[in-house]
Amino acid sequence: MAKKASKKKYSFINEVYEGVLNLAEVSKNGTVKLKRTELKDLLETAFTKGAKLAAGGERVRFPVIGALVRREVKARKAGKGTNPFTGETVDVKARPASKKPRWSFPKSLKDTFADKKNW
Repeated sequence: MAKKASKKKYSFINEVYEGVLNLAEVSKNGTVKLKRTELKDLLETAFTKGAKLAAGGERVRFPVIGALVRREVKARKAGKGTNPFTGETVDVKARPASKKPRWSFPKSLKDTFADKKNW
């Protein structure tokens, strides 16, 4: 009986860690050198890869700042609506089904923004 190949989940931290290990150079006196532009490119590449995987349906977590996931938006039929300010009847256009990104923030970040001491 053949085992199914388990798909490894994307890890932003592992992606950045491995990239830094590949880019870092150690000098003779033991200091680690890393070019700013290379680090910037590495972070952009890791975020872009995560965004592409999220567009494909996987939930991608970015430490401290949140998670990105694809959300299915249902189709909407055309119809009539009322402008709440004027009371005038307006036509509402039909909308096809689509897939949109959804960002969710961790509780710790929400609490930081809710705490008035941080304002």
